[in-house]
Amino acid sequence: MSDKRSFIRNFWKERKMVGAMAPSSKYLAKKMLERIDFSTAKVIVELGPGTGVFTRKILQKLSPEGILLVFELNDSFMNMLQKEFKDPRVILIHDSAEKIGEYLEKHGHSQADAVVSSLPLANFPSELKNRILTESHRVMHKDALYVQFQYSLNAKKNIKQFYKHVEIAFTPANFPPAFIYYCKK
Repeated sequence: MSDKRSFIRNFWKERKMVGAMAPSSKYLAKKMLERIDFSTAKVIVELGPGTGVFTRKILQKLSPEGILLVFELNDSFMNMLQKEFKDPRVILIHDSAEKIGEYLEKHGHSQADAVVSSLPLANFPSELKNRILTESHRVMHKDALYVQFQYSLNAKKNIKQFYKHVEIAFTPANFPPAFIYYCKK
């Protein structure tokens, strides 16, 4: 089954977890990752990879000694990811993004150089959204980058509560068009 068909089926089945009807575009992937310094970033966390659009791009740029912790709760997407990603740098985690610190520690790291999130924050209850944002912020070192995309500016207020420096970009070359948040402590 194609990524797009699988994505659409999962969107209708689990609208709280899947935020769009189609996988992210290569243009959104490029914009999401353009501010990550892959020459120094060795520990990257990806939240809600869906069909792995960003995962593939991160792996193309990630150094051979880097690691990528990928958090996905959706069973169908996790099965797809497990079949595709055999790269030893990828650690697939079928658990909640609230547990980033626990899994970083389990794999010998205390902090992340970047957190890349595709989670549909607007669909989450406030408590869950805040726990995920709190944990993402907590595991980042002072120069780390948190990158989040959303289809609206609904999460802007929440995100700004956690990060001092927030820049927002927009890409119309995605369906639907998306806002990208680049955040630093």
